[in-house]
Amino acid sequence: MNATCANLPRSADAADSPRQAPPHLRTILLATDLGAGSAELLRLACAMARDPDARLLVLHVRPNLRPVVAYGRALVQLTHPSEDAEQLGARLRQLQATDPAVHLEHLLAEGDPATEILRAAKERGCDLIVLGLQGRTGLERLLTGGVVDVVLRRARCLVALVKVPGPGCA
Repeated sequence: MNATCANLPRSADAADSPRQAPPHLRTILLATDLGAGSAELLRLACAMARDPDARLLVLHVRPNLRPVVAYGRALVQLTHPSEDAEQLGARLRQLQATDPAVHLEHLLAEGDPATEILRAAKERGCDLIVLGLQGRTGLERLLTGGVVDVVLRRARCLVALVKVPGPGCA
């Protein structure tokens, strides 16, 4: 299928007004799972946060995992990875901007990842949330992948989704 673009008629107001620049991104929130694609996501987010007035918040959320329950019985008991908050904080702080002009802050939260991402974005007045897509499917997506869907639907700011290359990607 071929896609085509057509010029849509502009309103009289739009024709008379000067073009506006895209919104200024002063606060960018990068939500990371600390996985293999985190460094690439950070590099991209740093490129967007080079403005002297900008700041980049790098957030990792340690999920509160609850048992999967059906008909009142626990089917699967999920547990936290063996890393505690101190270890996760150390891994998070390893993500550093290579450009000294980028003002970077690290945030570590615990709870539902989508809820915590949205909370951080709202409380800190973020203009953009950057999320990585990893192409999860099936049970893995059911348990972890709904974060992107919730953030996209509920965010009150721009959201950038970045495909994180997996093994074997050229």
